[in-house]
This record gives sequence, C-alpha cells and structure tokens, in this order.
Amino acid sequence: METLEDRRILVVDDEEADRMLLTAYLQRHGCRLFYAMDGLDGIEKARALQPDLILMDSEMPRCTGQDACKIITQDPRTNHIPVIFISGMTSPEHRVRGLLAGAVDYINKPFDFNEVKLRLAIHLRQKPPAPASRGEGKPETASVSNRDVIVFHSTRTHLLKSLSETPTMKELEKLTGTNSKHLNTAFKACAGVTVYEYLREERMKEARGLLQRTNLPVKDISLQVGFTDSGNFATAFKDRFGLTPREFRQQHS
Repeated sequence: METLEDRRILVVDDEEADRMLLTAYLQRHGCRLFYAMDGLDGIEKARALQPDLILMDSEMPRCTGQDACKIITQDPRTNHIPVIFISGMTSPEHRVRGLLAGAVDYINKPFDFNEVKLRLAIHLRQKPPAPASRGEGKPETASVSNRDVIVFHSTRTHLLKSLSETPTMKELEKLTGTNSKHLNTAFKACAGVTVYEYLREERMKEARGLLQRTNLPVKDISLQVGFTDSGNFATAFKDRFGLTPREFRQQHS
C-alpha cells in the first residue's frame, strides 16, 4: 500500500474535534498536516501550500465545502490536488453533489480510520509528493506531545469556563505554568490554531447557538460571549459566518 510518510494533507473543517481526530491518526503515519477553518480559508491555503491532498468538510459557514471544491478543482493553480469530502451526511444525493463539485472521493463521519488510510493511499498512489512551498519551512503542526495535550486541555478548560470573562494571556501563563509561546504551540499542535484564534472560534460558535436557541437580544448575546461592544461583535460574527447576527437569526428562525 502507498505510504503516507511526509505527505502534505490540508484538512478543511470548522469542527475542532474532527480536526484533532484526523491529526492524531494521520500524524502517526508520518503525514504533515495543515488546517483551514472554512471553505474560503481552504481555497487560500490550497493555493499557498499546494498540498498533496485535501480533506474537506462539506458543510461549513461562509463558504461550503462544495463551493470551495468547485473553485479549487477549476483553478489551474490547484486543479491537480485531489479533494476528498468528509461528512456526516451520507445520503446518495449528498454524495453525488460532492462528486459533481469535483471531489474524487467521499469519507463518512464518524471516521473508520482503516478506510481513511486506504482512500488516501489510493488517491496518492500515482501522485508524487508536492514540493514544499517557497518559504514554507516547517509544517503548521508538529507531532503532538503528551505535554502539548495536557497544556491544551488545561488551557481550554480555563478559556471555556466563562466566555464572558476569559483570562488574559498573562493569567493563562500563571494558571498553566507555562509561557505564551508554548501555549500557542500546544494549541497549534492540538487544534491547528493559536489560543486566541481558538477562543474567537468558540465565541462565534456559542453566539451562533444562542441566536438559534434563544430569543435573547443581540446585545445580551454579545456580552455573554465576551464582547463589550455589540458593534464589534456584529462585525466579527459577519466575518465568520457571512451574515450579521440579526440576518442569521432571521434565516434560522
């Protein structure tokens, strides 16, 4: 079977748990992992990094995996990169839509990792490893050490205890007994993002849930997720999901 050693894989998924599962498994097989948080980020990373293969979630905010796949597979700069969809939506119709968007294959969530390895090996068999991008240096994530995992989960607990009043970086350093550089290294290794990128994503996901589940005023929601200025909150929410909080609530009411 085709070895996955040193293969450069771009994982495009807005769900932290799925990114971590794939990271832990693929790193054991020597893959070099890179991350994107949504379809637009995935398009930019595909162009810049030129990975050997892309694992793409089909349902993401701002730009769906299907829309991103169409752009990637039609762009001369990236159309040589195979895209495999990863999704919990398993209907034949959904699979067909993914393949029509340009994907070469489809992997169901929750993952069967024997299937993941087999499908990656099949699509990488005839493809020589991509050269490192100019100025790339080291990949965005190195092997995840036990210390990184401990620091990540400890810091995550402090961050998510109350999104309205989260610790500063200095306070996190004292709470975890490490420095900001190691904190960010641990988060990059375990989640593919820095501490505050992770926190921003959690705030946005909690805000999205509150807008869907409650009738709380937008101003109150912004305070609950750590924004003292509702205008800044609205801007951040639109940057993440492509809609203002009020527009999002109208579409999902």
